[in-house]
Amino acid sequence: MTKTLTIAIAQINPTVGDIRANMDLIRAARAAAAEAGAELLVSGELAVSGYPPEDLVLKAAFQDAVRDAIESLARETSDGGPAVILGAPWKEKGKLYNAALLLQGGAVRQKRFKRRLPNYGVFDEKRVFDQGSDLAPIVVNGVRLGVMICEDMWEPDVCRALKDNGAEILMVLNGSPFEVDKPTARLDLARKRTAETNLALVYVNLAGGQDELVFDGGSFVMDPGGGVIARAAAFAPQTLISRWRREGDSWAADNGPLARPAAGIEAIYRAMVAGLRDYVEKNRFPGILIGLSGGIDSALTAAVAVDALGAERVHCVMMPSPYTSTESLDDAAAVAGLLGVKLDTVSIRPAMDAFEGMLREAFTGLPADATEENIQSRIRGITLMALSNKFGFMVLSTGNKSEMSVGYATLYGDMCGGYSVLKDVYKTTVFEISRWRNET
Repeated sequence: MTKTLTIAIAQINPTVGDIRANMDLIRAARAAAAEAGAELLVSGELAVSGYPPEDLVLKAAFQDAVRDAIESLARETSDGGPAVILGAPWKEKGKLYNAALLLQGGAVRQKRFKRRLPNYGVFDEKRVFDQGSDLAPIVVNGVRLGVMICEDMWEPDVCRALKDNGAEILMVLNGSPFEVDKPTARLDLARKRTAETNLALVYVNLAGGQDELVFDGGSFVMDPGGGVIARAAAFAPQTLISRWRREGDSWAADNGPLARPAAGIEAIYRAMVAGLRDYVEKNRFPGILIGLSGGIDSALTAAVAVDALGAERVHCVMMPSPYTSTESLDDAAAVAGLLGVKLDTVSIRPAMDAFEGMLREAFTGLPADATEENIQSRIRGITLMALSNKFGFMVLSTGNKSEMSVGYATLYGDMCGGYSVLKDVYKTTVFEISRWRNET
């Protein structure tokens, strides 16, 4: 009878569609696990394909590429190193599943498929995946693991069925995006499941940004009493080692590293940094462009950009009009100086004069109003996009959620950009985050 088991938790940052790079991350984690003496490596949900794969996962060529990559890694497990439980899309008997696969001894040995498929908000799994039904534990070295995928843990029935079928440790593969207070919600759900089953639980999350989503990591090991006894870093990849021992008829884990969790304003800021960094890196932009106005929104956007990418990859542009105040010019220059970023000044006066002349006849007899103000904003948008086209840098828009919610923005003007750092941050939170960033 197996008396000990060392589990390596692979909290990785995959990229949707980049199967080769994702497998490289899993291989690197497996090598680290082997060096630490682990018998098992566990990844997050859909780590092979990246999450969420959306319609890409419906393409037969992609499904075949995923299978080929998994079978290649499976053959490598004949080396006597750690077995691997990894998340991946998997085609079986004409159906496509969100799967957890056991790779051991040179082959794909066991498969379990996600039961609860979310279909709300950013999730669209019912449309692309079939529902699994097998509730038998996965057996690794004689240890019966109750493997679930993300929302399988949300309700008690799956865990209870796994316990009834002999599971000795609960294990959850997740692709759980960041929301305010989401880490607390995960812990509350995990505590309910451990209390109901009297089993310890391993929770494996992804880390990093993917398009509009950010995965905040924070994978953890929880004892049957609901205590967190090991925790991975927030918002960063990590291979976390957890050592287990059999105690009578149950399994217990040793206390492991406990990374400090991110919460509150810090968590929001780190989510913005991670999301921007990975959007730029995964789409291979050389850097970013920001229209710096002297206001707090563009200043915070620039700070996030510098923390994400470094000052050398952030190019700011001040685009004054005849109505721009000296204070705005001075504040923009001060921000650029403090952050160490390049700041160019491009006057929009010539373009304003050109539009005024071009539209003079059409506007005859009409008073100036928001139309002329919006023209200024659109000139700035055109200027930034021209610089982006010429140099390849991506434009960041700087509007916050309060402005977007009430329509206080100019189409084709300050809404221009490939990514909006503050898109989910209200103006009041902008002030809170700015104070926190200045004090950190």
